[in-house]
Amino acid sequence: MPVLDRLPGLADPIRARILALLDRHELSVGELCQALRLPQSTVSRHLKVLGDDGWLRARAEGTSRRYRMVDQLDAPSRTLWQLVREETGTTSAARADTARAERILKARRERSREFFDAEADKWDALRTELFGAHAGLSALPALFDSDWVVADLGAGTGAIASTIALFVRKVIAVDESKAMLAAATQRLTGVKNVELRAGSLEELPLENAEADVALLLLVLHHAVDPAAVLAEAARVLKPGGRLLLVDMVPHEQADFRERMGHVWQGFSEEQLEAWMVRVGLGDLRVRELAADAEASGPALFAATARRVDHNLKES
Repeated sequence: MPVLDRLPGLADPIRARILALLDRHELSVGELCQALRLPQSTVSRHLKVLGDDGWLRARAEGTSRRYRMVDQLDAPSRTLWQLVREETGTTSAARADTARAERILKARRERSREFFDAEADKWDALRTELFGAHAGLSALPALFDSDWVVADLGAGTGAIASTIALFVRKVIAVDESKAMLAAATQRLTGVKNVELRAGSLEELPLENAEADVALLLLVLHHAVDPAAVLAEAARVLKPGGRLLLVDMVPHEQADFRERMGHVWQGFSEEQLEAWMVRVGLGDLRVRELAADAEASGPALFAATARRVDHNLKES
């Protein structure tokens, strides 16, 4: 009988006590020794039996291993364990084990809290040193629908396209500069779901309603006719599709026209709203972004809008 095959693993009261703890918590060998008040050799011996019988899973964490009861037991094992757990849980030894385990976990949480209290003033620098300044931001495209087509308009060297491509069905990266497209081609070697297209933002090489999302990231201030660019972005979006625009708030640093080829010195929310209403983009939301301490340029904003005019001219 299958249930009889599982009996040997739980035949020892110590193994039942170990499983009772590991059914509720993930613990290391050392923590189990503290909770059970048993030597490491004894605990390790019983862990091996339980592991060989398929009761436990283990994962490495640095130089140690943490143990937990398996998540899914087969029906015979589940029936057996319910009986053993009920019997074990009534013993004074198991109650003492549980109390000590709770104290161990409380101490673990307190150590973590003490670390953060001590490191709060330099935490941002520590995390940046370990993971980079934009580690969290690079994961945000995971919120995109995996079936989306994203139009990266003014894609430049393909940095944004290469990040987004991990999470969506296709990225259409558009740029007018041959040098930029060459750099993007090199960067995107081996990335199969990014399609590079040459073309201007005022006459995009995309079909009507081809994209679910359109991106204009630090691009619009280079356009001679921003309204025409926004009209094209609206045209290539599907009904309900979203535009994400990142650009500069209005500023007085006119030298950027010469140094960076800027045509516009930023955009106001009122200006954007007038243009977007005209081209069939609604639900405009504009938020100024937090300043980067290492950046020397003007402040930036992020704006989102949705294609709401379903009667835009179809060619």
